[in-house]
Formats: sequence, C-alpha cells, structure tokens
Amino acid sequence: MRHLNLTSQRQAVYDIVRESHDHPTAAEVMNRLVERGHNLAYGTVYNSLRYLADKQLIRELKLGEAASRYDARMDDHQHIICERCGAVDEVMSHVPEHWMEAVAKETGYTIGHAHVVFGGICSACQNKVVN
Repeated sequence: MRHLNLTSQRQAVYDIVRESHDHPTAAEVMNRLVERGHNLAYGTVYNSLRYLADKQLIRELKLGEAASRYDARMDDHQHIICERCGAVDEVMSHVPEHWMEAVAKETGYTIGHAHVVFGGICSACQNKVVN
C-alpha cells in the first residue's frame, strides 16, 4: 500500500474534489474551500492537488483548456467537454480494443491505457434560445 501523508490541508482539498461532480479547476477548489471556512494559500492548494494526483487519489485532467481540472473518480472512463460553456461530464464507455490496436500498429507504441476526450454541445446549451 502506498504511504500517504494526508495533512488536514490535503484532506480538505481531497474532500472538495471527491465531493465535486463538475471536475473543478484549482481556482474552483480554492473558492469552495473558502466557502467552507478554510483559509489556505494558493500554493498549498496547488501542492495538495499535485500530491493527491501523484498518489493516485485524484486524476489531473488536461482537456485542452488553460487550467487543469481534477477528478476523484479513478476508474476507467472518458470525458466530454461542451464547446460552448466548458462543462465537463464523464463518459462511461470504454475505448474499443480495436482503436487501441490500430493506434499501436500506427505508432509502434505498446498501449498501456487510453483516455479519450469528446467535444460537443451539452443539452443545456442546445436548449438555450439564441438571441
């Protein structure tokens, strides 16, 4: 088992990410900590997120945006991002084996895992009236 050093600050950050279903950015984690009465420095939040990701308690998502997002769901899943509002949702479909085989054949890599990010327009944005 991996050695964990969950300080009270790291635990607070972990709790925020684990309870969030919207894949928050570091700034959003910081805002939620403040709402709960925590007074942590930005550096502490960033370092805590890095530590939790390094210990594989959370996943850092780099989805083509300027800021990384964080996900406490560690099982195999994909993500979809709304190209209008930036919402991020989980996709529980697995990457088809033949895709991974095709990528391995094309690149010569041995594929260990895959993470696919889909893009589209979420239902909330589709339902908005365009003025």
